[in-house]
Amino acid sequence: MEAPLAERIRPQKLDEYISQSHLVGPNGSLTQQISKGIIPSLIFWGPPGTGKTTLAQIIAQESQRPFFVLSAINSGVKDIRDVIEKAKQCGGLFTAKNPILFIDEIHRFSKSQQDSLLAAVEKGWITLVGATTENPSFEVIPALLSRCQVYVLNAFTKADLESLLERAMKTDVYLKTKNIRLNETEALLRLSGGDGRKLLNIFELVVNASAGDEIIITNNRVLELVQQNTVLYDKSGEQHYDIISAFIKSIRGSDPNGAVYWLARMIEGGEDVKFIARRLLISASEDIGNANPTALIMANNTFQAVTTIGYPESRILLSQCAIYLATSPKSNASYIAINSAQQIVKQTGDLSVPIHLRNAPTKLMKELGYGEEYKYSHEYANNFAEQEYLPEEIKNTPIYVPGDNSREKTTREFLKNRWKDKYGY
Repeated sequence: MEAPLAERIRPQKLDEYISQSHLVGPNGSLTQQISKGIIPSLIFWGPPGTGKTTLAQIIAQESQRPFFVLSAINSGVKDIRDVIEKAKQCGGLFTAKNPILFIDEIHRFSKSQQDSLLAAVEKGWITLVGATTENPSFEVIPALLSRCQVYVLNAFTKADLESLLERAMKTDVYLKTKNIRLNETEALLRLSGGDGRKLLNIFELVVNASAGDEIIITNNRVLELVQQNTVLYDKSGEQHYDIISAFIKSIRGSDPNGAVYWLARMIEGGEDVKFIARRLLISASEDIGNANPTALIMANNTFQAVTTIGYPESRILLSQCAIYLATSPKSNASYIAINSAQQIVKQTGDLSVPIHLRNAPTKLMKELGYGEEYKYSHEYANNFAEQEYLPEEIKNTPIYVPGDNSREKTTREFLKNRWKDKYGY
């Protein structure tokens, strides 16, 4: 029983796989590709513990392909070339059995490491399957990304996690010998955060720490044992999202002390400097926005700088930026505005562009009146001409509502002077 529970009950077949029904359900896109034996190069993007590695292994097994594994944490260009050479010996362009090369945490590969994969993917020597917790649009080079299909894996739902617990108790060689009673599961599910591996780690911890003929799982028992054994589940990647959440919430709450503390936790844990800087960029727009537009400039400059410099010096730049954001006035008006606009689009569909706002590049379009009544703002007093910019069906709908801070109060007055009572400013 040396292997952890998550490894012992790892699914071996597609019909044993829990969750991600949009990919591997009866009508899932991956299910259909596997059944046809046509597997393109893939990038699995999702939070930790959502089955990315397991899915890659199942794909290789069900399609009967050789399976090679590299971890981006400890593999260099030489390791990549060695694996590609081995793969070339057992597959190739003119066989349906291209070997699968699975790369965990592919976002940690440098540009040169990713470049070394291009020829092998393009020529069909390997079918690449990468796993990442980061947005591949930012972390995977365009040339490689264009050769891969990106599939998003979602955090496990409550039903998924409960199914995982039931499966563990029924199929694990060790657990099925125990008399386990799940009186309460809320603490288990909450602590897991939708991470299946974390759920199983905590569950196994509780079971192993319990004596007697009957093991009764309660919320208090789970919380008590987890607090006593934080080191057993505080692994890199598992608290990753909890700590970044605390970091961003400290900034949002205007507490530089909390922000710098959680920043230090991430730095000491070896967190990717670009991951932290990217979250600062998002916070500068989502939580500060036009209350202090310079915050976005500061965050962007920080991102560019730390990408070039790296550790240990980047810790100073990150600290300066985090403190600046935490002590800036706050507004989420831009965030709310785009959410509102997207909700309107979902509810109303593709509404027609008002004819006076349409482009008229051809003679026919001009004859149809495209752009005819458009008022060019710069030709009017104060560079403003009142006209409708929304589709007829949603005209007069307020979407952006300025925040209650000094800068956006000025913005509110500016809009009120322009639009009077049209949008309720």
